[in-house]
Amino acid sequence: MRGRNGFQAHRLLFNMADVTTADQATPPARPGVITLARHGEPALSRQVRLNAPEYGEWWARYELGGLKDGQSPPAQLIEIAREAGVIIASTRRRSVETAQAVVAGRAFATDPTFIEAPLPPPPWPLWLRMSPKRLGFFARFWWWFFNNHGGQETRAEAEVRAGKAADLLVELADGGQDVLVVAHGFFNWMIAAALKQRGLTKLVDEGHAYWSIKRFRRA
Repeated sequence: MRGRNGFQAHRLLFNMADVTTADQATPPARPGVITLARHGEPALSRQVRLNAPEYGEWWARYELGGLKDGQSPPAQLIEIAREAGVIIASTRRRSVETAQAVVAGRAFATDPTFIEAPLPPPPWPLWLRMSPKRLGFFARFWWWFFNNHGGQETRAEAEVRAGKAADLLVELADGGQDVLVVAHGFFNWMIAAALKQRGLTKLVDEGHAYWSIKRFRRA
């Protein structure tokens, strides 16, 4: 399905709820709010120093891992989830566990369209070692500006994916539903840029911290 069977089922349910007969015409709905939330803090420790190939292995483990124990979602995010007509998580475990923490038992969709953009390690000598946080910054820099993709998704391909994600969210929100996406820091930023290109107004931007949100609505 490219991971969308669950999402399509949700979408069908929401569309069915909007069906009216010819003699029950209703005024156009006001567009809903789109919320992009970053997942909670992952369990994998960043308290290590790595060279570039080791960072590639570390990132692969990060992509598979879940959340660190003992976290509580912000009350605001729980309220946003309660009011959302559609909730979508990326297929990564850390996003799914974050969604589970905020939806209070409601069903939600998962879709690989919203997974994080790749972070292939920069082409550095083995003797150069630093923290995953700093290596992640430079990996993103090399991927963004120098097309260092290592056979993974390129920046151009990720921008196309972000545009498709934005189009999907706009279509849902234009039907009058609030939409919550639980996904990843950098790719959420790319979706946010695509939403602004499509004329949506930014209502809230809490940056890139774990559990942070960005909110948009068509004016």
